Amino acid sequence: MSSDEGRPQRAGTREWIGLAVLALPTLLVSLDMFVMLLALPHLSRALHATGVQQLWIMDVYGFMVAGFMVTMGALGDRIGRRRLLLAAALVFGLASLGAAWSTSPLMLIALRALLGIAGAALTPSTLALISHLFRDPRQKAAAIGIWAGCFTVGAIIGPIVGGAMLERFWWGSVFLLGVPAMALLLAVGPALVPEYRDEAAGRLDLRSVVLSLAAVLPAIQGVKSFARDGWGVTSALLVAAGLAFGALFVRRQRRLADPLVDLRLFASRTFSATLGSMLAYSTLSGGTMVLVAQYFQLVDGLSPLRAGLALAPGMAASVAGFQIAPLLARRVRPAYLIAGGILITVTGLLVMTRSDTSGAWVLVVGFLVSCLGTAPLVTLGTNLIVGAAPPERAGSAAALGQTAAEFGYALGVAVLGSVLTVVYRSRIPDGAPPAAQDSIAGATQAASHLPAPAGRALLSAAHEALVAGLHTAAGLSAAILFAAAVLLAVVLRHLPPLGQPPSDPAPAEAALAEPVR
Repeated sequence: MSSDEGRPQRAGTREWIGLAVLALPTLLVSLDMFVMLLALPHLSRALHATGVQQLWIMDVYGFMVAGFMVTMGALGDRIGRRRLLLAAALVFGLASLGAAWSTSPLMLIALRALLGIAGAALTPSTLALISHLFRDPRQKAAAIGIWAGCFTVGAIIGPIVGGAMLERFWWGSVFLLGVPAMALLLAVGPALVPEYRDEAAGRLDLRSVVLSLAAVLPAIQGVKSFARDGWGVTSALLVAAGLAFGALFVRRQRRLADPLVDLRLFASRTFSATLGSMLAYSTLSGGTMVLVAQYFQLVDGLSPLRAGLALAPGMAASVAGFQIAPLLARRVRPAYLIAGGILITVTGLLVMTRSDTSGAWVLVVGFLVSCLGTAPLVTLGTNLIVGAAPPERAGSAAALGQTAAEFGYALGVAVLGSVLTVVYRSRIPDGAPPAAQDSIAGATQAASHLPAPAGRALLSAAHEALVAGLHTAAGLSAAILFAAAVLLAVVLRHLPPLGQPPSDPAPAEAALAEPVR
């Protein structure tokens, strides 16, 4: 797709309609995660799920998405991204139907795992196909902004739509949300989305697939175990096993002529710095969002649905930012735009450190400001990561970015949750009941068994301790993200605004989409 002047051809109406089709599965992968938060109590009662089974119902989807993302990205590069996308859409739709009418917890867990595997194929396939549909750098950035915004839209409407459906229908109805969209994708996708694959790619290395799963799944489970139960032998062994298998995976990739992951990508400073910064951002922002949601529920006493609505202004600001960032990128260098966006996020985090127990408005404003700075890093960072790979490896590169985001979110909940716990316990009075010293939920339960004045005093101390932990986590996140902003401002300083030729073509990373071959 090149014009007569040698410039990339601009996409037309068909490509933009194709983007709309590709945005559907992206929206649904995000929405599926959030509706489960509301549906879990209903389905647990209906299926008589135990506590362990409830955890697996919630977690297995994310495990499979993170574990199979790299494999699915490489598979799409080999067999065809559209073919994999349509196959995944079919599996996702059928698994959704099965999940809606599950008759036991084990059946639902198995179908949620299948949904996760299909979701792992949808995300890198859609992103790689977008990079193929849109060759003009400005249009590609705008398309990626729309694609990224769909994740946030799913987070906004998931609790609202899910809550409305659960009030009128049975718990399985929330799984049917994705069926019409997947049917539409299967109907019009072949006509609107072109096929693309690496004609010279070799066979998928099954040992690499097994090693990648053995690296990602134990590591994430260990981090989640750490977040839930604190550091212990089990979580330590799981993380250690993940790191050990990760080392074996890297060693094997270096020896293969056609690896699952092209490690030469990491030789690019642009790729490595951007991927690392996106990992840090997903770690810190995801963990902070969970802590803010806990504040709304545990301190302000909001229901999960109302807590989700309190987060909605920030998420809406994020969606708006995803549309504005590509426009600003036409005039502002990526280094300054991305670093400036991160500094806006840092400002929002610092606003959160001024909150107290008297009201949630400071947190609502701080969260909104922090979300407003999200867009440049996510939109342009994704563009940089995918553009760092040659076209035939775009799926693998996209999968690396999304795997980092999935792992970062789990890591953020564990790390920032631990920071909050340490600060909380240090602020609780020594004479408080043991349950109150463990968590604010324990403090709430303990206060209910005390005389009214003592109970109110204990709850007040617990609320203040929780806020102090939130302040520490937000301040720590602000400091780390400030360092990331400085790093990206230095590493990306040679990159020109979107659509403009590099001012200094000498550096190896002077273009937004420099392939590593």
